[in-house]
Amino acid sequence: MLGKNPGVRILWLWAIGTAGVLVTTVVKSRLRDMEALMEAQSKQAESMAAENVLRSDGTGGEVVEDR
Repeated sequence: MLGKNPGVRILWLWAIGTAGVLVTTVVKSRLRDMEALMEAQSKQAESMAAENVLRSDGTGGEVVEDR
């Protein structure tokens, strides 16, 4: 593999395994953060849509937008 000494092989395997675990952890964390951000944006868009609901003012069907 990367050296004839079994100890060196074990160290390389440990280092590569540790790097894999760290990369996986970072990717999962970033995906969780991105998902939370997208969820917050969608909730914000829903609340803005609810605030900007078009409503009738009762005079001949005119529609007034609440700002």
